[in-house]
Amino acid sequence: MSQLNDESGGPIDLRTDQPHAARMYDYLLGGKDHYTVDGEAAEKALTAFPLLRTAARENRKFLGRAVQYLVRETGIRQFIDLGSGLPTADNVHQVAQQHDPTTHVVYVDNDPIVLVYGSAMLAQDRRTAVIQGDVRDPGAVLDHPRTRELIDFTEPVGVLAVAVLHFVGDEEKPESIVRTLRDAVPPGSHFILSHATADIAPEAAMGVQRAYRAQGVPLTLRDKARFTEFFDGLDLIEPGVQVVSDWRSDVPEAERPDHADVSWYGGVGRLA
Repeated sequence: MSQLNDESGGPIDLRTDQPHAARMYDYLLGGKDHYTVDGEAAEKALTAFPLLRTAARENRKFLGRAVQYLVRETGIRQFIDLGSGLPTADNVHQVAQQHDPTTHVVYVDNDPIVLVYGSAMLAQDRRTAVIQGDVRDPGAVLDHPRTRELIDFTEPVGVLAVAVLHFVGDEEKPESIVRTLRDAVPPGSHFILSHATADIAPEAAMGVQRAYRAQGVPLTLRDKARFTEFFDGLDLIEPGVQVVSDWRSDVPEAERPDHADVSWYGGVGRLA
């Protein structure tokens, strides 16, 4: 493989010897953009919670429905997707641009592989960019030149933190991260958030948390009340915070997976 460089032209350490949450998620979704170490770490989590793949897929479907809602019903045409992973199938730009090809999307992830390969995949899409950034430093994400180039902060923005805030520890103040982002966008902006929980299947969920942490991947499960606090200052869109498989689902309730097989909350909030 040829030398891979970051945005400044310096060499990138792809850290393929240690698992990364974004690549583990790709493995769970059945993707191909991960390494052996990521698959091995995900398999250990699957030992604790064999239906973790179901949870990941239901979360992905929630993302798609929430983005469709924002594009179809609120008129939002620009998105910032934090902790996005690799932009392959059924990602924000594909879902949104099906409804309006002029939609702008900035993907953000701290995995250098996302920057390298995501940028290559989207090289011909002038309305979509991938930047290397960390949800823990929202100011740097907001100030990034590509963010400023593609996102007009005088118009409503769709901000996504889907399956990412549970990788932010309490000591890192995830609610402060959301507040910083909320203060940077104008009224009419919406936030799409989702988060793993131990509320519903505590033994299995805590087993997943232990498995992730044992592989050096931080994971902090939070209950519904704590997750709902992340929407402070926002108006929750109906039906409020729900298990992701239930949020505005068009699948009959009897055909949806059990809540215990998902154990993931999601919601959408609007900045008035």
